[in-house]
Order: sequence, then C-alpha cells, then structure tokens
Amino acid sequence: MGDTPDGHGRPGGGAAPDSLPVVSAFGPIITAIATPFDDDGNVDEEAFVALHRHVVANGSDGIVACGSTGEAATLSAAEHLRVIELAVSEKPAGSQVIAGTGSNDTRHACEMTARATELGVDGVLSVTPYYNKPNRRGLLAHYAEVARSTDKPVLLYNIPSRAVIDVPNDLLAEIGASADNIVGVKQANDDNLAPIDGLDLYAGNDDSFARALDVGAVGGILVASHVVGPQMRRMVTEPGRRAEIDASLRDVYEALGVTTNPIGIKRALSLLGHCSARLRLPLIEADEHETAVIRAMLERHGLLEPAS
Repeated sequence: MGDTPDGHGRPGGGAAPDSLPVVSAFGPIITAIATPFDDDGNVDEEAFVALHRHVVANGSDGIVACGSTGEAATLSAAEHLRVIELAVSEKPAGSQVIAGTGSNDTRHACEMTARATELGVDGVLSVTPYYNKPNRRGLLAHYAEVARSTDKPVLLYNIPSRAVIDVPNDLLAEIGASADNIVGVKQANDDNLAPIDGLDLYAGNDDSFARALDVGAVGGILVASHVVGPQMRRMVTEPGRRAEIDASLRDVYEALGVTTNPIGIKRALSLLGHCSARLRLPLIEADEHETAVIRAMLERHGLLEPAS
C-alpha cells in the first residue's frame, strides 16, 4: 500500500511531540466500550446505548463494541451481534463504530466479520488468534481470510498478554501489505510501540497513549476514556501539554488497572451511575479494597463526591 493523504501507508518515522497526529478515518480517541449487564446477567441494552452516547459526548470519536473490555469472550454469538447492531443503529451522528470480530477460529472470525459488515459497522478489530499459537504462515493465511470477508477497514490487534503470541512489527507490516483493507493496528505490546510501514498505529494501552502519539500514532483504542475522555482528547489537541496531561492521569490508569480489565472500569462506571458493575464469570466484581482505590481516584479527579 502506498502513501495516501489520509495517513494510511505512512512510512515509519514518527511525529514530533508538539505536532498533531495524522488524522485517521476513525479519529484519534476510540473507546473500547464496556457491555453493561442487568441484574439477571443479560445485556442491558438501555444502559449500553446511554453509555455509548456518554463516551461520544465526552471526547470519543467512536467505539469498539465487543472487544476485550466489552467481554466478547462471554457473549453468545447472538448477543455479540445484537450489541453490534445496537451500536450501529444508535450511534451518535458523526461517530464511528468498530466491531470486535476476532477469534482463534478463522472460520468464526470471518463469519462474525461478514455479519458485522452486513450490520453496517465502519470497521472491524481482529485480535491475534489466541491459544492455538499459529506460526507466521498461519497468521498471514488467517488475516488474508479475514480481509476477504469484508470490504470495511480492518484493524489488527496485537495483545500478547492475552493472545499468548506476539506479532512482531515486521510481520504486522507484511500482513498489512497483503490486503488493501488492512489499514492499522492496535498495539498493546509497549515494547513494539513504533511506526509500522503501511499501517496506522493506535495505542492499545492507556498508559502508553501519550508515548504512542509522540512516535506518530494516529490515536488510541482506550479504556480510561470512559471516565476521562475530555482530558485524553486534550493530549491530542494540546500536544505541547501532552506530557503534563499524561502525568495528571497516571493515577487513573493505575486505579483502573488495580485488577484485571474490565473489572476496574465497570466498578468506576457503576460508582458514576452509568451501569451495573456486574461481569460474567470467570470475571468477578471488584472487591472492597479495589473499589476503595477506584473510588478515591474518582474523588481526586472531581468525578465523584467524597463519601460522607
């Protein structure tokens, strides 16, 4: 893929910290949105729609529906597609919906990608096949099939902490070059955080968002943007203050990461009145200590009134 005006196919090199990022089709702030559940453990559609509207009204250009934070691993196929359908049908004007459609079964990944495309998503996020540990040729073949199953932009998702294997940057570039609609990567391995020829780079971890922007990322697919979206957006629009803003948010990242994601963000959203803290097993709600850490952070940032 050659250089294009929208930023795809950019050669490596990075951007100066005081410059604005290259604009991508999806915008710089994408929230990996949580999937709320009601007291019976079913998807709370009303709360999901309200949360979707909240994040877009507070700094996000769009969402990833049914990603790791959205507990896609414990959604049935019908629930997964219903959440995507709801995200598309109820999305705020001008925002983007990216569907998480990855799987460690290539056939299932392609089926979910094709169904999400039919539902009208703006793009898909396809995680590295987990558990199976495919080799280099297997990864190339997998993503060739995924790319063929949609005419929408495809974002790769490298997250070795969950997928067991790490996809090195040279292989990410090779995968990207194999199909015109593979346009970017969500990079959740901070050791690999660098420009990748031919692909838009998105930060995959909140605490590396500022550094990613500094090296030329177009944005981030984030979790803390549920609660501090306006501040994270300022790291994009006020590059000269990026380091200062990032430093002011370190305790947000730490508090939300006090236990496995999305346990922390769901407790924060519950404390803020957006949705229940309920998760699906094997994930379990934040305990008393974890809740206290999250509550204290929200109070420090003026998001929650101090407990009396």
